[in-house]
Parts: sequence; C-alpha cells; structure tokens
Amino acid sequence: MGSISTAQQAQAQALAPPPSTTSYKIASIPADGIGPEVISAGIRVLETLAETYGTFTFDFTHFDWSSERYLQTGRYIPDGGLEELQRFDAILFGAVGDQRVPDHISLWGLRLAICQPFQQYANVRPTRVLKGVTSPLAACQHTEANRQKLDWVIVRENSEGEYAGQGGRSHVGQPWETATEVSIFTRHAVERIMRFAFEVARSRPRKKLTMVSKSNAQRNGMVLWDEVHKIVAADYPDVETDKMLVDAMTCRMTLSPESIDTIVATNLHADILSDLAAALAGSIGIAPTSNLDPTRQRPSMFEPIHGSAWDIAGKGVANPVGTFWTAAEMVKWLGQEEAADLLMLAVESVLDRGVKTRDLAGTARTDEVTASVCDEIRRIGKDRGLGSTSKKQT
Repeated sequence: MGSISTAQQAQAQALAPPPSTTSYKIASIPADGIGPEVISAGIRVLETLAETYGTFTFDFTHFDWSSERYLQTGRYIPDGGLEELQRFDAILFGAVGDQRVPDHISLWGLRLAICQPFQQYANVRPTRVLKGVTSPLAACQHTEANRQKLDWVIVRENSEGEYAGQGGRSHVGQPWETATEVSIFTRHAVERIMRFAFEVARSRPRKKLTMVSKSNAQRNGMVLWDEVHKIVAADYPDVETDKMLVDAMTCRMTLSPESIDTIVATNLHADILSDLAAALAGSIGIAPTSNLDPTRQRPSMFEPIHGSAWDIAGKGVANPVGTFWTAAEMVKWLGQEEAADLLMLAVESVLDRGVKTRDLAGTARTDEVTASVCDEIRRIGKDRGLGSTSKKQT
C-alpha cells in the first residue's frame, strides 16, 4: 500500500540537519521548584564541556518565567515572549508546577504554551540503565549484559491527542455538572510522528519499532493510529515493527524489557509509559526529554522529566543527572554528537564511582555531583588532548 506523503516530503519533515554554527544561543527557563537548582547545575556542566573542547560556545539568556511571576503578574509568558524565544537555537527548561497554582494553570500557562505554538511535536525520551544505577528489574541487574537489556527510546506525539485542550465544563457546581475532555487525532499529525519514530528506529542498531495503541476500546482515534502505522510501515521495510495495546505494554516493559527498542505512542500513553520507563531504569531523577520541532523552523526545548519536586526544593539534594542527560541530548541536537557522548561518559563514570544523590541510594548533594561531573569532563578531555589545537593557535 502506498504512503500518504511522498518519501521526499516525509524525510524533509522528519529530520532536518543541525545548524552549521558553533556558537549556540540558549534560552534558560529554570521556572519552579528544583528547576533553578538543576538548570544551574546543567549550565555549569555545559560551560565546562564547551571550555574543554574549545571549538564551540554557549551563550545563555535567562528568563524568569515561573509560577512566582504568574502570581505577581497573572501571566507566565509576557507579551512578545514567544517572539523573543524564536531567536534562540534551543531552550533549556527546568520544571513547572507550584503548590499555590493549580497544575492545569501552570502546565498550560508555560510548558504547553511553548511546545504547541512552536510545533515541538516530537517528544523524545531515551531510557537506559546508566552505569552505577540499579534497576528494580532483576533481569537488568548484576551484569553488563543484563543492564543493556533496557535500552529504549520513547517517541511521544506532543501536539494533540489527549492533551489537545479541547472540551469544557457546564452547569458548574450543580449535581449534573458536566465535563468533557476531547482527544483530537489528525491524519497529518499522526503520520508525521509515525514517520519520525520510524526514522529514530532506523537510526538505532536493532531497527525495531513498537506502536502503542488502545484501538480495541478507543475505536476512532486509535484506529486511525493503527491504520497510519500500517501505511507508513510500508515505506520502512528495513524496520521491524509491531503493535501493542497500552495496558499490555506496561507488562511487556516490566517482564520482557529486552524485547523493546523504540516505542511510539499518543501524548497521554507515552507520558505515562515514559515515567514507568524512568522508574524501571532506576529513578525518575535521571530521565531526559527533548521537545523537538524536527523541521528546525523553531527552537526545540529540552527538560528533565522529574517535575518541580517541591518537597526537596531548596535543600540542595535534587538529582541533576536528568538535566545533564537532557543537556547531552540538546548538545547532540545542535550537532555536537561527540561532545554529547563525552558528557554522558563523564556522568556514568561519576555514578559508577558511587557519587549519587539519595534517590539513587547515595548521599551526595547536587553541587557534589555537579562538581564531580565537571572534573570528569576535564579529565577525559585532557586524556584525549581536547582543546590543544585551539590553545596552540592562540
């Protein structure tokens, strides 16, 4: 069966090349809770990485968009804010959520207010068991081979679906009060995320994609997902693909992690599955997220998935590893793949030495983990002779 779009259109839509510049303008939005702590740690690590290489630089601009600003002004994003963000190469985001503001107000006021108009339709969440981290799954413990059984990428449709914001409430406060939450699935959006996911799967060694659905019960939108998946799969004969119902997928992730490689799912389903994945990999504190506009017409946004974690905010114990991994994904997106790999090598080396925060059964504080990662970046860089050429030239 033929594809919906032409192959050339699909490839152009799926993955645009990184920028050719080596000076990157980054918008920093720490926002709420532990966001300022982990973003500050992430910036320290990124600046150390850039100094170690000496071949690229980061220019950070900080934005005070937060729930505190909302409480003071009634808005998260000021007039002209999105237009200002447009000039950056990427956005490094902390977390949004405040005990004084209803969650639906803060989420829609800041994070989704950036993701949706910027068409960051591909939410990408890699998951694996890092060195020095223990998975709760017995099958992923004790040996290197077992650790590698859990190595996934979850691709989440990030622009519509269950989080389209459609619906409403009527007869508020009455016994017959009614609320609707309407899921929106368009063929255009389903196809573009499906093609993106197939491209991700094709780029990985196993070339395997699992599409998650619930078409047995959701007989309209999810059936459209099933149909588009089947059509697009015909354009990727080199990628092995299958379908799982979302409830069965939770069992498969837990009982047979080695059977999974790349996953694509709706906004809601992937949101839930990716948090489960983070827990199975050892902690939600280590998990990254990329909110991508694959066309690169607008900046993409990178954030750890752990949320604002107000119970530990300001105590100096937040795990910065999720932000470090997020930063590595951003560096890779900007075209510095070797540097991204070095950053993750440094992170895993530090974890493997036992320098871990308490969510990973360690005792280290945020600053201690950050300093250790910065030192390890410098050590690896020195061993590799990085920056030596640029120093000789100066």
